Amino acid sequence: MRDLVKKFPQQLEHALEIAEQSVIKGSDPCSSVIITGLGGSGIGGTILSELVGEKSKVPVLVNKDYSLPGWINSQTLVLVSSYSGNTEETVTAMEQALEAGAQVVCITSGGKVMEMAKAHGLDCIVIPGGMPPRSCLGYSLVQLIRVMVFRQLIPSSYLEEIKLAAQFLLSEAEPIQSLSKAIAARLVNKIPVLYAIGNCEGVIVRFRQQINENSKMLCWHHIFPEMNHNELVGWTEPHPDKVVVSFQTTFTNKRTQKRYEICRPVFSKYAADIVDVVAKGRNLTEQFLYLVHLGDWISVDIADLRGIDAVEVNVINHLKNELARFE
Repeated sequence: MRDLVKKFPQQLEHALEIAEQSVIKGSDPCSSVIITGLGGSGIGGTILSELVGEKSKVPVLVNKDYSLPGWINSQTLVLVSSYSGNTEETVTAMEQALEAGAQVVCITSGGKVMEMAKAHGLDCIVIPGGMPPRSCLGYSLVQLIRVMVFRQLIPSSYLEEIKLAAQFLLSEAEPIQSLSKAIAARLVNKIPVLYAIGNCEGVIVRFRQQINENSKMLCWHHIFPEMNHNELVGWTEPHPDKVVVSFQTTFTNKRTQKRYEICRPVFSKYAADIVDVVAKGRNLTEQFLYLVHLGDWISVDIADLRGIDAVEVNVINHLKNELARFE
């Protein structure tokens, strides 16, 4: 897993090459976009929806279940993201999209999704297989951007920003890994409480998922300013086993930033530690990918400190095996 994390910038570059070579034919007008996918296959959609939120010409929603909204129709662009191509929730949602006559584009390495795409003559971008889905965010995210650029729903500049971001992450490799080790040492044997400061929930969700799967630890996340209206009231007694970690961009609303500054002394009073991470990067794309890459490194560094295998996910495999017996 360390090797896969290390190669994330190169994966972004390879994903751009795949995007350039991919053939997409569909060009019907659409009034909305739904990205359906789960886990490591679906997080790219969550991140994308926030990254392009202010510039997308249509609403971009994310689906992480078996069913799609009842309002989808021929004007809905459904982007099916399943790394293996066999994610049962995503396959079921894809079947519903086809029944509703939606415009369907697939991003996968194979499986049932690819078979269905071929059978229905759908646009399908094929990405390299054989890796843990959570290690392939770069492949799925870039292809999602590629489709939306092709459909003229977002500016083509996003692809150039990805290219520059990959170069930026390579230039920051040593500082990122050094910072990761320092943060991991503060989180090991604690329960991380993760906060996204501003509109970057997808990034903090990614970090939570990586801690869950790579570090084999429980944690939770929340976002500012929403947590000010509920979770903040829970900080009324000592929590010596909790460490607050904030991920922040420099594009955060000033009042949201002020809210965190007011709350921080409260966390300091009751939590064991506070770790603030301010993203580096010239634009939101670079800052999102900086935080993603740093979070990935932290998760594998924690795994090393705990002496565990970051790759294995036996409990998920057990769940899938049990579900396969259930009809």
